[in-house]
Amino acid sequence: MRSYKVGSAFGIPIKLDVTFLLVLPVLAALIGWQTETWVTTLNQTWQLGLPTGTLSQGATPWLLGIAAAVGLFASVLLHELGHSLVSMHYGYPIESITLWLLGGVANLEEQPEDWQQEFLIAIAGPAVSVAIGVVCYLPLTAGVFSGVPPVLFVVGYLAIANVVLAVFNLLPGFPMDGGRVLRALLARNRSFARATQLAAEVGKVVAVVLGIVGLFGNLLLVAIAFFIYIGASSESQRTVMNAAFEGVTVRDVMTPASDVKTVSPDDTVAELTERMFDERHTGYPVMDDGRVVGVVTLEDAREVDPVERDAYHVSDVMTSDVETIGPDAEAMDALERIQNSGIGRLVVVDASGGLVGLVTRTDLVTAFNIIQSAGRGSQVPSPNPDEHVESERSP
Repeated sequence: MRSYKVGSAFGIPIKLDVTFLLVLPVLAALIGWQTETWVTTLNQTWQLGLPTGTLSQGATPWLLGIAAAVGLFASVLLHELGHSLVSMHYGYPIESITLWLLGGVANLEEQPEDWQQEFLIAIAGPAVSVAIGVVCYLPLTAGVFSGVPPVLFVVGYLAIANVVLAVFNLLPGFPMDGGRVLRALLARNRSFARATQLAAEVGKVVAVVLGIVGLFGNLLLVAIAFFIYIGASSESQRTVMNAAFEGVTVRDVMTPASDVKTVSPDDTVAELTERMFDERHTGYPVMDDGRVVGVVTLEDAREVDPVERDAYHVSDVMTSDVETIGPDAEAMDALERIQNSGIGRLVVVDASGGLVGLVTRTDLVTAFNIIQSAGRGSQVPSPNPDEHVESERSP
């Protein structure tokens, strides 16, 4: 989904996903429609004495809905900032915070593997939510807003909502906060990869239970359950791959330059397609004077009409913006680059731009399977390298 940067806090970019722009008015409308129900709930919970009639007339319910919805998402943003500031304290930068359909996401550039650090990072979000709930509750007990029913309504709503947010996020539904707390505790006396697997399995069970409960009238709960299940599977796979690829470099898994077939920018597209047919290759690095100057694929060749392919050269259709990587980079970095760029291969080059080799998605998955077969890392089914989750999430 597309997201838009709307500001920053503590140097962290704040983004709004397009789904947020859809869910915010829906949430505001739901609160507006249920104003009378909420008035009853708030009066029973906090003994506020809110007048039902006054707050449910005219445009008041919709204004209350908008204020409460905006306040809730502001609380979610503070929740994510709680995670982020603790993470940054331990030296783990935050790429961005994104508000979306199910709440907020603080994207960590690197995942901590020290259990105490992860515990404190994970618990910081719910702690902030509880603190917000307390801050909203205190003026209610002191009667600060007793003469302003609309403000009492919004503050009372946020007091309840933040406590619920904290409690819900502490469910052991990995990769939610509670799941990360569980992983941290499990990692005290076992490997990080094994702790992740166990937390992910618990998360899947929680997701199934939430999904079943949600089928009885709460579709949002079903969506959250789906998110938890997919997130748990993806996080588990990625962590196991990290463990397996520890100490493995691109040089260890790449196809060396001596075995890489290349083409010249002066070759015709007709010659290129003939080579592709003969050699069963669909992509080639383009070499000129010993340097990589581009990459050409079957899709590039198909853009030229067959009857004109003798008149066009590789240099006319190749991609000059080549995704490259150094031979001493970590294999996991190569996999992440391939995933994030949506490509099938990276050209491995030295400092002068000379071809050292080629590393493909297939190379990396094959290497992972061999490492697993050799008994290194935790034993799990071979992962789908298209799946990747690395974030603190707060539905």
